[in-house]
Amino acid sequence: MSQTIASGLQMLVLKPTVSANSSWKMSYSSAAVFGANSYSMLSRASYISSVKPLSCNNTSTPSKSNKVIKREMSQSPETKPTLPGLPIDLRGKRAFIAGIADENGYGWAIAKSLAAAGAEILVGTWVPAMNIFETSLRRGKFDASRVLPDGSLMEITKVYPLDAVFDHPEDVPEDIKSNRRYAGYSNWTVQEVAECVKKDFGTIDILVHSLANGPEVSKPLLETSRKGYLAALSASSYSYVSLLKHFVPIMNPGGATISLTHNASERIIPGYGGGMSSAKAALESDTRVLAFEAGRRYKVRINTISAGPLRSRAAKAIGFVDTMIEYSINNAPLQKELVADEVGNAAAFLLSPLSSAITGSVVYVDNGLNAMGMAVDSPVFGDHNIPKDN
Repeated sequence: MSQTIASGLQMLVLKPTVSANSSWKMSYSSAAVFGANSYSMLSRASYISSVKPLSCNNTSTPSKSNKVIKREMSQSPETKPTLPGLPIDLRGKRAFIAGIADENGYGWAIAKSLAAAGAEILVGTWVPAMNIFETSLRRGKFDASRVLPDGSLMEITKVYPLDAVFDHPEDVPEDIKSNRRYAGYSNWTVQEVAECVKKDFGTIDILVHSLANGPEVSKPLLETSRKGYLAALSASSYSYVSLLKHFVPIMNPGGATISLTHNASERIIPGYGGGMSSAKAALESDTRVLAFEAGRRYKVRINTISAGPLRSRAAKAIGFVDTMIEYSINNAPLQKELVADEVGNAAAFLLSPLSSAITGSVVYVDNGLNAMGMAVDSPVFGDHNIPKDN
């Protein structure tokens, strides 16, 4: 079997068997090479039967699951297929991705790329979005988006309810505790989720922060309230600090984390307000400081990806994402629309051993738009011979 693959990256895929109880069954997937012109599937099988209830006080048996995972992931190097090229091999790695609530965002694309490289996927989903996310998974509404390059479906081992605005149970105000959108869920503060992951799986190797929210994002900064400004920083930047504070201690040495930032951190983008540009600037600054602290104390790498515009559910809330995409196509060095998989593949590299010397960095995945100093579609360039993709 062969097919043309756009990416020149290579990934080895051999997903582990997980069997927490009879309602979850997963088997080996495949070992695959993504070459410049070919795809070769060496073995094949993928099965997901259901999505479990999602708090650490459910009826699953993590200890049994851990034994199975450890046994399947502890293969000797001699048993791994020998493949040519430079592979992204995340077999035996476990990733926790915070901020997936649908199939349209960068978080989902990152999860798919990590799964394609062999990583086990755990997800943290905003509590009010849990019900619809679980239901959509169970009913197969995301199946088309779960397809990996080898034809199998991305497997999500477990989904945890998470609200990264709250660090500890005692931080949660009464109006949130009594909110019906949070009814039926427990153990969803950052501290509790980290404890649940530790109880269920022991350790992780990869942490992804795909969280951002600014309740007053449509307001200019001069019209933003203190409450709105601080809310943007809390949800979009300090949430990364909190996740690292609680998850890094359960990360294996050599682990890696990434967050997602925005070019508004260093450029003026009218309409991206409410303190969100400040939150992204803080996130990038924190990335450098945290890279030093986590690197020295835990041997963990910290990076962030500055991604270009995408028609995600979150971006649509800003209100002018289509205009941003058109602007990017007209003015970026690469005149094409950015797709989520390009960010996912860049994340897979940054979270893999291939980038073992990269930390504290802002990596731009935006078709080069960040490099531009002026808009080349401006009338001032009308008499200039600006190369264009017609």
